[in-house]
Amino acid sequence: VLDLVKSYTSLPVRFFSFEMKKEIKWSNQKECYFQAVSNSSWANEGYLVALKYETEPEFMEEMRRLNNAFGIGFIRLDSDNIDECEILFPATTRNFVDWDTLNRLGKVNKDVKELIVHVKESVIIKNVKIAEYDKVLQDTELAKWIKEKGIG
Repeated sequence: VLDLVKSYTSLPVRFFSFEMKKEIKWSNQKECYFQAVSNSSWANEGYLVALKYETEPEFMEEMRRLNNAFGIGFIRLDSDNIDECEILFPATTRNFVDWDTLNRLGKVNKDVKELIVHVKESVIIKNVKIAEYDKVLQDTELAKWIKEKGIG
């Protein structure tokens, strides 16, 4: 992380964090939301993403209140038509990254460490090395992956 921080003078990248859930109900709303708060504290923007969720006005009003208080956005995931996904409440954008937390995550999670290394290398060469990141799936590939994972 220190090498990444030293590799630029202003932030040329933005970090997003997504906490994904199959279903959010009244009974697990706060738990899911605060998992997203905890797991996204390091990023410029954090989101809670749900395939299914309560749609009653009181539930959505509570999501709005949580969004206003803690800044974590809320996204409706549509596994049948990914183009129909929708940001219901946008995340609050932070102009800084919590480098201490990101460094800690890199020490305990090899995937995060690899991400940090790849971002640093991309910043240094001023070019994104696409092969180093997760593949962006085409619609048919994504539909197959969703079905294989039992999502939807």
